[in-house]
Amino acid sequence: MLKCSTSLWSADLANLESDIKRVDPYSERYHLDVADGHQSPTLLFFPDLVAAMRPHTRKPFEVHLMTTDPLMWMDPFVEAGANGFIVFLDDLEDVSKGLKAIKSRGMFSGISLRLDEPVEALEPYWNDLDLVTLLGTEVGIKGAEMDPGIPDRILKTRRHIEQAGATTEIQMDGGIRRHTVPLMHEAGADWIVPGSLMFKEDPAEMRTWLAGLGASH
Repeated sequence: MLKCSTSLWSADLANLESDIKRVDPYSERYHLDVADGHQSPTLLFFPDLVAAMRPHTRKPFEVHLMTTDPLMWMDPFVEAGANGFIVFLDDLEDVSKGLKAIKSRGMFSGISLRLDEPVEALEPYWNDLDLVTLLGTEVGIKGAEMDPGIPDRILKTRRHIEQAGATTEIQMDGGIRRHTVPLMHEAGADWIVPGSLMFKEDPAEMRTWLAGLGASH
């Protein structure tokens, strides 16, 4: 069954505590986008805010560092309560060094790929990766439709992981809608990053629907 790393970007930012409590039973973990306005055309979560949210859930926080120097930001977010990091492939000057930096802090490791970045670029790193996050839309554009090539991209990613004998999980971020999630599930995604799908709908009903997708295969 697809698991949910709920995106707090779509929560009511003036009522984060209550929104977290409302969706907490239906979320396996939380996805926190951190953007510095350079790698993504927006400004998002910072360490003090993450620390303020940490007491309101025991679920893991995955921090998606959309910043020009992701390694510089790891320690502040570890101190704030992060459990894992996702970084863009092209933000790391030395990918192996970056992944080791994440692991050395006791965090789970993820790399995100933009739509135009080939899956083959991860070939040397599968066995060091806990998670690959495939973007379903352009970076930082909220509410955009999923790129139509995504199902094939998921299938291709799964083949590469299996050929490497790795246990890397596939996560979809962007374009998460009622009509796209079944396509992602069918193609073999393990995780989705729901935003409005979680916060704008009844989360219990949404998870029942999601479970039904798993039961139908």
